[in-house]
Amino acid sequence: MSYQMNPQSQMADERFMSEALVLARQAQEAGEVPIGAVVVRDGEVIGRGYNRPISTCDPTAHAEIIALRDAAQRLKNYRLTGCELFVTLEPCAMCIGAILHARLARVVFGAADPKTGACGGVVDLLANDTLNHQTVVRGEVMAEAASDLLRSFFGERRRSAN
Repeated sequence: MSYQMNPQSQMADERFMSEALVLARQAQEAGEVPIGAVVVRDGEVIGRGYNRPISTCDPTAHAEIIALRDAAQRLKNYRLTGCELFVTLEPCAMCIGAILHARLARVVFGAADPKTGACGGVVDLLANDTLNHQTVVRGEVMAEAASDLLRSFFGERRRSAN
């Protein structure tokens, strides 16, 4: 689904992606893959999350899922209509499923994920117009910063493994 950008929207996208990058750094400090996410409604962050599958022994504890849960609890509603998700890495298929069920209006991601990305990296689940909900996607917002964090994290892990 296409999305028209104006300079003000681009600045807002970068501001919220910067907040997601702060959370990604927190994940990295905790020994998790550095991915962060925020849910935004009416220009206000209402949900935050960073990757926690290792520390929680939970394969579903992706940054997106945690941010969606946080937002849903704050709104007291599992439907997050009118909300946007900003995440530092292209969401996987599991996260896209949650995004669709939450009825998010828009997803903005940083780095593309050619291995598990479900917004065009491997598959494009949100491009399926037969789904009962359509979500707008914008990719590669502050992609270099998000990619640098991931490269640094995995580089360090490879060095410490040797």
